Amino acid sequence: QVQLVESGGGLVQPGGSLRLSCAASGSIFSLVHMGWYRQAPGKARELVAVITDGGRINYGDSVKGRFTISRDNAKNTVYLQMNSLQPEDTAAYYCNEVTVIGAVRADYWGQGTQVTVSS
Repeated sequence: QVQLVESGGGLVQPGGSLRLSCAASGSIFSLVHMGWYRQAPGKARELVAVITDGGRINYGDSVKGRFTISRDNAKNTVYLQMNSLQPEDTAAYYCNEVTVIGAVRADYWGQGTQVTVSS
């Protein structure tokens, strides 16, 4: 059974930094795609960043140049380094794992970690 456990959220002042971690279990981590999504109150969930099993990376437009996604396959963990945080980055951040076997795609989600950017 796949489990994703996020950590690292919290309260930070504008301009500050946080690093989120997502520890995965129950799958062959090196073969799955990992990502971060976020959802602010009253808004739809949006892509923050994804990293494929081969290391290809995509970022949402609003975080390009400020956030960095990375993965450590030896630790079954994906990270999100967030710099130059702004109040509009306030949201619940969710870790996502995608497995693709043939034509079948399965998505798994963590429970979320809250990031609040405020002075």
